[in-house]
Amino acid sequence: MKAFQDYYPENLSHCYGCGSHNPHGHQIKTVWDGDETVTRFTPQPYHTAVPGFVYGGLIASLVDCHSTGTAAAAAYRAEGRDMDTQPPLRFVTGSLHVDYLKPTPLGQELEIRGRVKEIKGRKVIVESTVYANGVATARGEVVAVQMPENFGR
Repeated sequence: MKAFQDYYPENLSHCYGCGSHNPHGHQIKTVWDGDETVTRFTPQPYHTAVPGFVYGGLIASLVDCHSTGTAAAAAYRAEGRDMDTQPPLRFVTGSLHVDYLKPTPLGQELEIRGRVKEIKGRKVIVESTVYANGVATARGEVVAVQMPENFGR
């Protein structure tokens, strides 16, 4: 199964968190898992906040990019379209809120799960939760806004 990010147009594939054309970025990959979406990511030692724990900014960026990818996939799904159809639907962050529930340990794969709370016009609200070994360590909400067609050109 192709990830949502694999469908992003060439000119919109440079994001630090989810862009496949950014060799220094996270290059996350998000897919459907029933009515939820899932991304898996393993933080590296340089993602340290304090020894043994992940930097909170990384957590925020994972929630952000996972949620905007989820918004795009949900918009296609709501329109009954495949993600490789035109015109492309791409979303940017209008608002990002993250609650850090407990420290996120380094050295293990994280699972980010998202669910769509609302689709209203060009806006999609997504709630995403970060898990380490099945334990929720952070929860975020993103208001994703559909990009105008001329953005990024």
